[in-house]
Order: sequence, then structure tokens, then C-alpha cells
Amino acid sequence: MATKRGIVLMNLGSPDSTSVKDVRRYLNEFLMDGKVIDVPYLLRFLLVKGIIVPFRAPKSAEAYRTIWTNEGSPLIVLTQHLQQELQQYVDEPIEIAMRYGNPTPAMAYDNLLKRQPGLEEVLAIPLYPHYAMASYETAVDFAKEIHSKNKYPFKLNFIKPFFDEADYINAMAENIKPFLNEAYDHILFSYHGIPERHLKKTDDTKSHCMQVNDCCNVASPAHSKCYRHQCFVTTKLVTDALNIPKEKFSISFQSRLGKGWLQPFTDIRLEQMPKEGIKKLLVLCPAFVSDCLETLEEIEERGKESFMEAGGTSYKMIPCLNTNTLWVNTLEKWVKETADGNKEMILKS
Repeated sequence: MATKRGIVLMNLGSPDSTSVKDVRRYLNEFLMDGKVIDVPYLLRFLLVKGIIVPFRAPKSAEAYRTIWTNEGSPLIVLTQHLQQELQQYVDEPIEIAMRYGNPTPAMAYDNLLKRQPGLEEVLAIPLYPHYAMASYETAVDFAKEIHSKNKYPFKLNFIKPFFDEADYINAMAENIKPFLNEAYDHILFSYHGIPERHLKKTDDTKSHCMQVNDCCNVASPAHSKCYRHQCFVTTKLVTDALNIPKEKFSISFQSRLGKGWLQPFTDIRLEQMPKEGIKKLLVLCPAFVSDCLETLEEIEERGKESFMEAGGTSYKMIPCLNTNTLWVNTLEKWVKETADGNKEMILKS
């Protein structure tokens, strides 16, 4: 008899509204996560509650207002649409959960128990292609914590990071391909930034990341959790699939908060590129599978303004995978393969 399963699509999260109060609540939850701002609790409390959130909440609320839709937050809405699309191909009930804000993992688990009496297993799919302490790791740990704390009766499994999975790479390439029909000078792969120290913290060998010369290109077990290496791999696989020459693309890192973050910085590169002769630019954000504040406001709106003011003539952000048919089919494949006993995509405990 087949195991009674449910599926949870896990994403980052969003405020409940664009009010400063809701944005403040969301930022407090997000930035008080010790895997996001990894300093001692008291210092983190003082930084977040006393400095960062009071300053950022009004500005972030205004930024959210520029992208908010009639249905709500783009990230939440697009994740819901992905859920609905995937549900057409999958028999097991599918719910969504956010690491921060609503709906919570507990809401998703409770809904699955209502929809699937006798639920024995939940397959959680963190919608983060690459492993990072501040994204994939914290989402998995939080989902496990809620599962254990509430003593849910079902087993909990997770899809592993999929930065190099062939079907994901194919979906990415096909999502980009139509934009290559337009004249362009360069393609910028803008990944979400993280502090360099996070690479060292997630390095299980404790001797490779940021310590070995050209560490991302020297084989090591550390690469299984190395965000920067995985970003490089995704970029190479996608550009190889599309036959894009090396001189026509580059990588940068966005959304920095403080010093010591991965470089080069996207905002700086957008100002520099026109002066280097790059006038027509395509930009994409492969760290995200759903468009959100960091893609729609930071890159599509502010990024374009910076690039054009610096002398650019054409700027286009390629949307995230969102509900791309090949992406939906990829998720369907992983769900069905894991149901059939294929453990290759399951995160090892």
C-alpha cells in the first residue's frame, strides 16, 4: 500500500501587508534569526530592535508598496500559483509554508492532516536552489523544529538543494532563451549575497572555503554546502546549455547588508558596466525561483534606474521561474520519483 504523503512548498516569506507595523513585525522575525545575522543574541537584539528595523521598516514598507499586487505579496501569490499548477499533476495534497511570516509550517502541517487523514509522510521542498545558512539551512531547521515541538505523527523529508540538477538547469535555460533573441551586450547573473563568514561556518571540513586558493574550483566535500561554489556551478551549466560565450556573462551578488559580503556587488556593477561599453544588459536572479522584493524592486526597478542613469540604453530583467511549465514539470518529477522510492533527491539526515 502506498504511503500517505503530503507536499509542502517552502519559501522565504513576506509581510502580511505593506503597513509599517506588519513590515516591522516581519523584519524582526527575519533579522532576529541567528542564521541570518549570526552574532550573539544580545548584540543581535540591540542591532535589530534598536537600529536596523526602526530605520528600515518605513523604507521597506514603501518598497513593498511599489510591487504589491491586488492579490497580495508577489512572493506569496506566486508560490500559491505554483502550488495550484503543481496540484494539477500530483495526487498528494500540496500546501505552502514560509520561513518567516504566514503561512507557517504549522499551518501547512495542520492543513495536510485535515486533507489527508492518516498522513504518514511529508515531503518538504525548500524553494532555494543553493545551500546557504541564511536560506536553505534555516528553512529546514525551522520546519524540523516545528515538526518536533508539535509532535506531529508523520515523517518529514526534504528535497536537497538542486543547483546542478539537469531538469532545473533545463528549465532555467529555456526560461532565459526567449530573451536572447533581443540584442544584448551582456548577461548579469545576480545572486543574493551572503557574508563571507557564512561560507566558513557551513564548511564541514573547516579548512577549505575562503582558505584554499581558488577554493570554489578546487574539488572538496565542502562544496555540498558552499553557496558561492553552487552559484558558479549553476551559472556555468546554464550558460553552457545556451552556448553563451564567457565574455558575454558575469556574476554579482545583491542585497548586501554590512561589510564582508560576497563580491562583486550588483549595485556597483550596474553603475560600472555602461562605462565599460556594456549598454544593453539582461539581468536574472537565479537564487530565487519566485519573483519577490529583491527581484522586482531591487533589480527590476532600482537596478534599471542605476544602469540607465550610468549610461545604459537597454535593461531587461528576466523573470524567475515562477510557474514556468518546465519548472512545474520538474517539481512533479521529483515528487513522483521520491514517491517511487528514489532517494537521490532527498536530503540526507
